[in-house]
Amino acid sequence: MGRVIGIDYGAKRCGIAATDILKISINPITVIPPDELIPFLSKYLSVEQVDCLAIGWPTHSDGKETYLTEKIKTFLIKFAKLFPEIEISKVDESFSSSEAKSIIFESGTKKKKRRSKELVDQVSAVLIIKRYLDQL
Repeated sequence: MGRVIGIDYGAKRCGIAATDILKISINPITVIPPDELIPFLSKYLSVEQVDCLAIGWPTHSDGKETYLTEKIKTFLIKFAKLFPEIEISKVDESFSSSEAKSIIFESGTKKKKRRSKELVDQVSAVLIIKRYLDQL
């Protein structure tokens, strides 16, 4: 039994979160630039058993792909070659950032920390995993 790792892929930052091995809790891990994603995951996967990568799939309101989709596809091709045993699940990330901001606000986080884009990216990664698990 392994974890689910979630990624909120962005042009400048990628939020990363993961479940525990029983897939009961979801915790934010870190935020890193996209070019550091494969090295980070290689190190992480060398010490943690992961069953699935749930990645946020961006689309416009009309369902068409966004400018980020090609970058995500390129990342997923590299990831699948390096880790063929790990399932990849594309998860609709519509409104995940605005939902993350709302959760952060409602949690009573201080104003200065609420402005942190890194925190929003991490909470968005948590939401991506939650959406994935809700689909099962």
